[in-house]
Amino acid sequence: MTKVIILGAASQISRYLIPDLLTHPEIELTLFARQDNQRLAKYQGQAKLIAGDWNQVADLVPALTGQEVVFLASSEIVGNKAVVTAMKQAGVSRLIVAGGLGMNDEVAGEFGRWNARMMGDYTPYKQAAAIIWQSGLNYTYLRMTWLYDQNGNTNYQVVPLGEPLKGTQITRQAVATFVTKLILQPNLY
Repeated sequence: MTKVIILGAASQISRYLIPDLLTHPEIELTLFARQDNQRLAKYQGQAKLIAGDWNQVADLVPALTGQEVVFLASSEIVGNKAVVTAMKQAGVSRLIVAGGLGMNDEVAGEFGRWNARMMGDYTPYKQAAAIIWQSGLNYTYLRMTWLYDQNGNTNYQVVPLGEPLKGTQITRQAVATFVTKLILQPNLY
């Protein structure tokens, strides 16, 4: 049994990830979100629900204790610091982060210029990513292109760090499919 916790379980990616993970009986799922009973009530009895704020180490440590894999549905400075600190205190080392593209200046060409205009100053995003990269945790940081919804589209392409990104969009369902694969195959990426 693999114990998995989703931080940000009410996120748009989690909307696809949760049902996917629930099809795997070898996964024991915990859902962590603000106001968990209101937004995640339909999963009562299928997963453990915990209300909390992932920006608060005091909320995170008890939720993370005993977990094996943490999925962080977003990447930002305060939350990343709290998650890394709490994971170390709880003795959890495996982290999968839904991050963004451009952290390594890997978006080239016209799309790269457009993306830079849309994103503005990358500094806070790069600082948030650096917290994960320098954490010493066993992490996979997803550099996702622009997200959209299209039910049934689970196509994705893995582009290793150091190579230029090849696409401009990915569905949230495809990200969830990939995260499930990472959880089921812990040595992958």
